[in-house]
Amino acid sequence: MITNTSFYYKPYDSEMERASNSYLMSLVAVVAGLPIPIINLFATAFFYLGNRKSTAFVKWHCTQALLSQLFLFFFNSFGFWWTVSIVFNNEKASNYYIAYIFTLIFFNLVEFITTLILATRVRKGIHAEMYFFADVTNLICKTNESQQ
Repeated sequence: MITNTSFYYKPYDSEMERASNSYLMSLVAVVAGLPIPIINLFATAFFYLGNRKSTAFVKWHCTQALLSQLFLFFFNSFGFWWTVSIVFNNEKASNYYIAYIFTLIFFNLVEFITTLILATRVRKGIHAEMYFFADVTNLICKTNESQQ
């Protein structure tokens, strides 16, 4: 799920800290607004907007954190509104709903653990990439060019 690669330059300590914080923003937001899925996305998006003109290392990791939160946002939102409709319409939870919620909990736990690992590695100066999101981030940022 996570690969370690080298970035095309050695980031400074302040860059590593800000890049690490980009992943931690979603975890801090979990404490503030756990049942509301958009809180995590907003926290990560605001941090991204504040650092989009930063160095390539910080910008790249802010973008990867934002993309992973955006991906999870759609699944969490669907589960949130499905739960709201069940609660307010006094319906019974179907087997599909229960399976979806268990899958959603699994995805969120994997994302939570992955975020902690990424934040730790990036803080140490290791350029850690998520499999799917790193490729998309490379297309968006176009900063992680291999050395020639």
